[in-house]
Amino acid sequence: MKKILLLILIVAGILSCERKSTLQSGIWRGELTVANNKQAPFLFEVNNVTADTATVTLINGEERVELSGVAFHGDTLIIPIVAYDAAIKGVVAENRIEGRFIKNYIDNDPGVPFTALYGEEARFIAAEHPTDIAIDGKWEVLFIGEKGDTARNVGIFQSDDQIVTGSILTNSGDLRFLEGAYTQDGVHLSAFGGLSPYLIEITFTDNDHFEGTFYTSRGTTQLSGSRNDEAALADPYSLARLKPGYETLGFSLPDIDGNIVSLKDERFRDKVVIVSILGSWCPNCLDEMAFLAPWYEENRERGMEVIGIAFERKNDFDYAKKAISRLKERYNTGYPVLFGGEVGKESIAGALPELDNFSSYPTTIFIDKQGKVRKIHTGFNGPATGLFYREFIEDFNTVVDSLLNK
Repeated sequence: MKKILLLILIVAGILSCERKSTLQSGIWRGELTVANNKQAPFLFEVNNVTADTATVTLINGEERVELSGVAFHGDTLIIPIVAYDAAIKGVVAENRIEGRFIKNYIDNDPGVPFTALYGEEARFIAAEHPTDIAIDGKWEVLFIGEKGDTARNVGIFQSDDQIVTGSILTNSGDLRFLEGAYTQDGVHLSAFGGLSPYLIEITFTDNDHFEGTFYTSRGTTQLSGSRNDEAALADPYSLARLKPGYETLGFSLPDIDGNIVSLKDERFRDKVVIVSILGSWCPNCLDEMAFLAPWYEENRERGMEVIGIAFERKNDFDYAKKAISRLKERYNTGYPVLFGGEVGKESIAGALPELDNFSSYPTTIFIDKQGKVRKIHTGFNGPATGLFYREFIEDFNTVVDSLLNK
């Protein structure tokens, strides 16, 4: 009986390994279900496949997001998305994967349906007769809410051999690296960087205008676009501010080791300090940290300090410690990142009661050598925005230089 049981286990192990080996190295085309049962396509590359692990890299235009810790359990592939406390779990069969994108921080999350096919290298099927209207250039884009309210944003797009790339900038941040293709009467774009799938369907009404729909897994937003080389966002320094009567910030919050940190600490005395309000779950915050972490190492000896204040998905220090620790390790962040509480305006008001009209993660606060708040910058438009990102870096350094020279 023992010999029979041993034989069964050996055969099961062999079959399991055979199932694992069906995961092919190379490009896969995935789809995630969004609102109205639409499918948001994205590409990912699989490499270094063994019996137990593989390497998976998400592809969005120029962006590459490498996902570590990929593993097999029988014929089930588990792709952790550590930065966003999420995972893709799917069964591999032949050249197909079927499963779900699951957010681990949500109890009993049913997940978003996910499928993938091996060897499909086109994000969208090329139109047989694509429109002859080019989307290249700058657009004023309106996001139209259910109640008819609108938000003005800026779209920047370019195309090459029918492939369209670009992004849409908002005062909260950008939609990061969008990629798509021309259709018969417009453009389809999508993105998936690990947090939320995006799908945008655009139809040209004439050479200089379009209508469209922005789909996420949570719902839809109507879009309206007008070609406009002068399109611009609201001044990011004009949105958030200090309440009347305040000039400084008085927070005292724990770092990931439980040490209470405040601007009164010796470390920050007589120095220019940048305070970044962020969340480990926020893509634009990650873009900002990818810029700030190396910038801090290059400039700290000039009399500079940086403090991050993270607001996380749960008001739980142990949960926040893990999330913030992963974030600091990922970007080799040398400055302290404090825990401000659960994401939301109530926690912002509790940790930073001096702040008025807070509207976006990240928000960046510039403090002079005397501890007074001099500027507050709402949002962050990152590398996907090209010229806008380069202009931000130039402006950021100008503001810091002016404070250091006072």
